[in-house]
Amino acid sequence: MYIVHVFCHVKPEHVAAFKAACLDNARSSVQEPGVARFDVIQQEDDPTRFVLVEVYRTPNDPAAHKETTHYATWAETTADMFVEPRSKLIYSNVFPDDNGWG
Repeated sequence: MYIVHVFCHVKPEHVAAFKAACLDNARSSVQEPGVARFDVIQQEDDPTRFVLVEVYRTPNDPAAHKETTHYATWAETTADMFVEPRSKLIYSNVFPDDNGWG
C-alpha cells in the first residue's frame, strides 16, 4: 500500500465548506479502483486542521486520482480556503502486509 497523509489548515470561515468538499471528494475517491481507503479527519482541539488519509494500492494510483473530475472539483473549490499551503507525508504499511505477516 502507498499511504499519503495530506495536512490541511483551513481558514475558520471555510471549515464547513471545506469539510463538505472533502466529503464529496472522498465519496467519489473510494470508487476508484486504485483507492483502498480515503479518510477525512478533523482535529478535535482545532477544527481548522484536517488530515486526509489516502491509501492507494500502488505508488502510481495517486497520479490517476489527480486526473479525476472529482479531484479537480475539490482542488478548485478549496483553492482559496487554506491558511497555508497543504503538506503531505508518504508512508507504507508495515502491518498488515501483503506477505502473510499480518
